[in-house]
Amino acid sequence: MDPKRRAGAEAVKLVEDGMLVGLGTGSTAYWAIMEIGNRVKAGLKITAVPTSIRSEELARSLGIPLVPLDDILPGGIDLTIDGADEADENLNLIKGGGGALLREKIIAANSKRLVIVADASKEVATLGQFPLPVEIVPFGSKLTMGCLEALGGHPALRLIQGDEPYVTDNGNYIADCRFGVIEDAAALETTLNLIPGVVENGLFVGMAERIVIGREDGNVSVRERASL
Repeated sequence: MDPKRRAGAEAVKLVEDGMLVGLGTGSTAYWAIMEIGNRVKAGLKITAVPTSIRSEELARSLGIPLVPLDDILPGGIDLTIDGADEADENLNLIKGGGGALLREKIIAANSKRLVIVADASKEVATLGQFPLPVEIVPFGSKLTMGCLEALGGHPALRLIQGDEPYVTDNGNYIADCRFGVIEDAAALETTLNLIPGVVENGLFVGMAERIVIGREDGNVSVRERASL
């Protein structure tokens, strides 16, 4: 079994009847959603909220009952299972490679538990090898990119089909930034979000409860945040 699929299947064991579940986005979260769909067909009674249009479409195709986000109370999501592009030793994350970082962070911030699924390639000692996605509004985007450059982020506007900017589900752009080694993820997260024109960034600091890693040898390992 693919390590990503194995990690997704293991994490879904945490899903119980009656839960409201956040459905992540990305290649590993895909397998978690598929497994949830299998369990729903087998009788699992849950409701769910997706973090992207892609995950919403997948969930609907599998018969997973969805609820509108506006119907949920703050902090009312029982469990979210999502992927990550990097996870450090303290389970701080870089997310957003799939372009859904804003919705992912809204869902994660309103979840009682955030569980990350990944393969071993996503484990790093310190964040920063993967470019940090920053979601920015189209208006004044060059000015915002200039501010990111001034911070040392060396931003590159994410493009599709040649010179066409990638547009998120929220109608925004993404600047992929290369800050190098990120020694203080919490400070950088705050600094980035103070820039006018920045909507959100892909640093998820102190949010994940645990990470489930699928490995090539067939094993699955689970690490929990030290403060838990």
